[in-house]
Amino acid sequence: MKGITDYIDADTEEARLEAERPLHVIEGSLMNGMNTVGDLFGAGKMFLPQVVKSARVRKRAVAHLMPFIEAEKGEGNSISNAGKILLATVKGDVHDIGKNIVGVILQCNNFEIIDVGVMVPAETILKEARKQNCDIIGLSGLITPSLDEMVHIAKEMERQGFEIPLMIGGATTSKVHTAVKIAPNYSQTACSLCLSVSHLISPKLKTDYAQQISEEYLQIREKRVSKNRAKFTLQQARANSSQLGK
Repeated sequence: MKGITDYIDADTEEARLEAERPLHVIEGSLMNGMNTVGDLFGAGKMFLPQVVKSARVRKRAVAHLMPFIEAEKGEGNSISNAGKILLATVKGDVHDIGKNIVGVILQCNNFEIIDVGVMVPAETILKEARKQNCDIIGLSGLITPSLDEMVHIAKEMERQGFEIPLMIGGATTSKVHTAVKIAPNYSQTACSLCLSVSHLISPKLKTDYAQQISEEYLQIREKRVSKNRAKFTLQQARANSSQLGK
């Protein structure tokens, strides 16, 4: 969380030895730490350079764990593909640490990952998703303008008749932004990055899970509207203006 790389390899190795599987270190401690960093960033208590430093620490830890994860995969029997997910950092954004780590987690859970890189325009993302017959599109971004680009992609998916889920991730993204800005522009499921990816594409689970997400986001939007309505009007503000100097 503080972006300190000293002893990170030794600390990660200690965590690996205590965990049942090396992947659990990524899904547990490292993911929890970055979630906290994201919350602090959203609250204005942490700034972009600090977020990048924290992400680099996590990247170092994942690099240490990868040989063990690969070895574990090599020891097991071949497992059928759980689904195909396209990942991209949106146009105007070059940050990919979070996207790459999410890709590692999903691959370790038997998802096939189509990573189309960074600075990817909407038309390229959607064209490749159709070409590869992907089950989910995952968008990533770290800078604020990326949020607008994600909204644009959601609108394009709606216009082009996509029916697959859209996942949103990145330090500047949030459940509230997804619920208020993105989900209303896409009639299918649009959600903040969730670990229950398999629920989104399971024939038995996806309908109920999509409904659960839809209801939760509706509540967020209604709460947001109520909060905005509670603000003072211009007339009320003027009526309650400061009396200094009078």
